[in-house]
Amino acid sequence: MSTTVVLYIEDNPDNMLLVERLLIARGCQMVKAINGSTGIELALEHTPHIILLDINLPDIDGYEVARRLRDNPITATIPIVAVTANALKGDAEKALAAGCDGYVSKPINLRDLWNAMLQFIQAPSA
Repeated sequence: MSTTVVLYIEDNPDNMLLVERLLIARGCQMVKAINGSTGIELALEHTPHIILLDINLPDIDGYEVARRLRDNPITATIPIVAVTANALKGDAEKALAAGCDGYVSKPINLRDLWNAMLQFIQAPSA
């Protein structure tokens, strides 16, 4: 079985490190982007199995990133899970309406994140 490639678009280095540790422990390969524009470029370059997407990014917000990924035939079917501090009523719906397939609120609970990912990917055999 091939290694699961995960693109994480996140500008917070602490969150990036936390998720990287989870993914490495689970046998995944991680591609990192610290802003939306780079995330879109890396999604096109690597065609990951799944994209974890922060909503509050320094350049373009995650909603716009999700819309652009959905509009491109290369990335249109890649599952996107929003991982965000936007946890108010309606925020999950807004992320889903923008094209995300799942939603996990911050602070990140690693078990919840992994379970959300497993809805869209097969766990790598480590």
